Amino acid sequence: MGICHSLFGYQCRLTSKAVIRVLSGIQPSGDLHVGNYLGAIQAWLQDQHEFDAFFTIVDLHAITVEHSPELLRANTLKLAMTLLAAGLDPEICTIFVQSHVSAHAELSWILECTATYGELSRMTQFKDKGKSNDSIRAGLFTYPALMAADILLYQAERVPVGEDQRQHLELTRDLAIRFNTKYGETFTIPQATIPPLGARVMDLAHPTAKMSKSSKSPAGTLFILDSPDEISKKVSRAVTDTENSVRFDPVNQPGVSNLIDLYCAATGESPVEVASRHTMYGELKKSVADALIALLKPVQDRYSEFCKDPAEVSRILKLGALKAGEVANPTLIAAKTNIGLVTP
Repeated sequence: MGICHSLFGYQCRLTSKAVIRVLSGIQPSGDLHVGNYLGAIQAWLQDQHEFDAFFTIVDLHAITVEHSPELLRANTLKLAMTLLAAGLDPEICTIFVQSHVSAHAELSWILECTATYGELSRMTQFKDKGKSNDSIRAGLFTYPALMAADILLYQAERVPVGEDQRQHLELTRDLAIRFNTKYGETFTIPQATIPPLGARVMDLAHPTAKMSKSSKSPAGTLFILDSPDEISKKVSRAVTDTENSVRFDPVNQPGVSNLIDLYCAATGESPVEVASRHTMYGELKKSVADALIALLKPVQDRYSEFCKDPAEVSRILKLGALKAGEVANPTLIAAKTNIGLVTP
């Protein structure tokens, strides 16, 4: 979701004041990796200073598949601490857990009653993971409606998504248009935007596959909280190719190009500059590891401090949910009223 399955985000304009609201979400299905940090979270750090920013941990999406309740609770709090450690400031942005704002689940049901069976059946993720499997959970089939609710509750204008999430955004647009046409203007129709360079970090062991929290190849995934030694080992073992020449050529040299992309995302340099300064793979790998270690050290230091005060993290999430509800609930009331439900 932001979500790809794990990630989504959007920007929306408030009708009551001349500011743009940005809301992004991430699923607590595992530790955050460098691709999450470079592709989404760094953009969030900038957005919180430029927009009325809301960031949500989408735990309701995490229960569409088999999971451990204890691990889900632990991952949700760990993710909150990681986001805070990364630099999200609750004094200037809103951080909350999706399930703490009941409007998400309520609007999801309304949108499930707006979507058709055919639309949900055509969602690529369901076809890949659940079609023809009678034991699959119904939530995996209907969760695109929940994702649409996550977006439409905040009157989204723009949604930063990866290519693998365009289908879900198109469904969100279709549902919003259908609802508005049948029941009256209620939702803003969102537009997709593509994240910048660094948003699609590839697996170190399989450079043609996107780095993932749920990868079956942990050696190919760099996690934000990996120690310096772990980062150095993983980068040193990254797949390159047999040419032994450093060129930025994603088609013919995907492994080397992925390393260059990582370095560029961590330092702000261009691929041409990086390639011109390195002649050997070992030299490039050391530069990449050093850059990532330096980038992540402040985050890891702050994470250690948040681990010492979990009560403060819970307080931040509670206040964030209250603020998010103040924005989401008016949209929910409008949707319920327009579809014909009697509201209190």
